[in-house]
Amino acid sequence: MLSINNIEVVYDRVILVLKGVSIEVREGSITTLLGANGAGKTTTLKAISGVLRSERGEVTKGSVQLADKRIDGMRAHDVTRLGLVQVFEGRRVFQHLTTEENLVAGGHVMDGTAVKQGIDMVYSYFPRLKERRQQLSGYLSGGEQQMLAIGRALMSRPRVVLLDEPSLGLAPMLVEEIFGIVNRLVKQEKLSVLLVEQNASMALTVADHGYVMENGRIVLEGPAGKLRDNSDIKEFYLGLNEGGARKSYHDTKHYKRRKRWLS
Repeated sequence: MLSINNIEVVYDRVILVLKGVSIEVREGSITTLLGANGAGKTTTLKAISGVLRSERGEVTKGSVQLADKRIDGMRAHDVTRLGLVQVFEGRRVFQHLTTEENLVAGGHVMDGTAVKQGIDMVYSYFPRLKERRQQLSGYLSGGEQQMLAIGRALMSRPRVVLLDEPSLGLAPMLVEEIFGIVNRLVKQEKLSVLLVEQNASMALTVADHGYVMENGRIVLEGPAGKLRDNSDIKEFYLGLNEGGARKSYHDTKHYKRRKRWLS
């Protein structure tokens, strides 16, 4: 469905951020991209969705393909029309518009009938948004704003959704609720999802396949279950020692990382 093939990304024609990144997102599945802050995860999403161009970045090598069409170098709105949308980190709802007006804005590439059908579909998955349809989105809770951001993305009836840190700043129960809805969307609407997430435990629970990124490179990949059992993933992302016990903050803080990813 979505193939990122050995791409390099450069900002301002000088700063090399991504170095030969390859990722495969299968149809009807959730693929997660893990990594520390600054590893290049969000840049990867922007390179796919076409947003990179507005930030003086460009894909200088490799290619990005959606189904059988090459989309690297295309503008973001053209990528959206082809069926790929990005949900940005930090929710970014239109705070001075109501919940429903946000949804209408998300369906700007659709006709009137499709917009109405899209709103009904979003409310069926997020009934809490229907209860707050006339409320200004700036007054919604953080969880409701995240639901709205995802719902707004669904208004263009995408085939692929790029989710950037959907759990950021949310209580664990809300995170579980939102990921449960995302799972339903994947199964019932046949969506393909590329998930960037700091919550590695949750990401590897809901995902089918995963990649680990460091310093602009993919250093590890595999089925999510296999990654959950990987000793390095347990230690560096889940905070567990070899026996499965949780490491202390002191141990984690002063531990000098061993480079075993590629062995």
